Amino acid sequence: MDSWPGFSSPIIFAHRGSSVHAPENTLAAFKLALKQGAEAIELDAKLSADGQVIVIHDQTVDRTTDGSGKVTQMTLPALRELDAGSFFSEDFRGERIPTLDEVFETLGKRILINVELTNYATPFDALVPKVVELVRKHALEKRVLFSSFFPHNLRRARGLMPETPRGLLAWAGWKGAWSRTSGWSGPYQALHPYFTSVNERLVQRVHAAGRRVHVWTVNDEAAIRHLIALGVDGIFTDDPLLAGRILGRAR
Repeated sequence: MDSWPGFSSPIIFAHRGSSVHAPENTLAAFKLALKQGAEAIELDAKLSADGQVIVIHDQTVDRTTDGSGKVTQMTLPALRELDAGSFFSEDFRGERIPTLDEVFETLGKRILINVELTNYATPFDALVPKVVELVRKHALEKRVLFSSFFPHNLRRARGLMPETPRGLLAWAGWKGAWSRTSGWSGPYQALHPYFTSVNERLVQRVHAAGRRVHVWTVNDEAAIRHLIALGVDGIFTDDPLLAGRILGRAR
């Protein structure tokens, strides 16, 4: 993580873009996050049926588009026909599901990008090497952070692109206990725990081991202030405008 000098602490990660103000995981949300002063965006990458890296969170398109069906069973042309904006607001009607290539082309040189490797339904597919290929295509090795709940995704990313940092995601409660207690001590630069599981002891332990703590997903002012006081290194939020105001960085 030290390979990115000049970032403020904590880094504001716009979770799926500025997703309080625009449809999540769209170019509109990512551009707005940049305009609002976020230093980083977080997005969800997975493969379409024809092997293209697209940006969408859910395993189906039902919640965030006007279509239905499993993402991994739809080709890129079919996915691109869907409206990914009007579920949020009529103002965004016609917004499309972007490819990772498009996001890198549009914003890669302007903002840090956390790529969550979300092949959770197809854990042994070709997502990781295809994402790595796109990172190299756009020369973003030092402008990308890989994250995943699957350690094997991060191990594979490390083998293919060791110079790019990795963050291990951890669930809240007992589901994330292993990741928070010993899992993070693997070949990662950061632990990404859920905010309700973060306390002073955890932050101190992770920092003592030379790693960072990036906390997800925090939209409450009091919680953001509490995490800042604990000394976390990054805050994932749906509302980067709020986080920026609290930190005195809002534009």
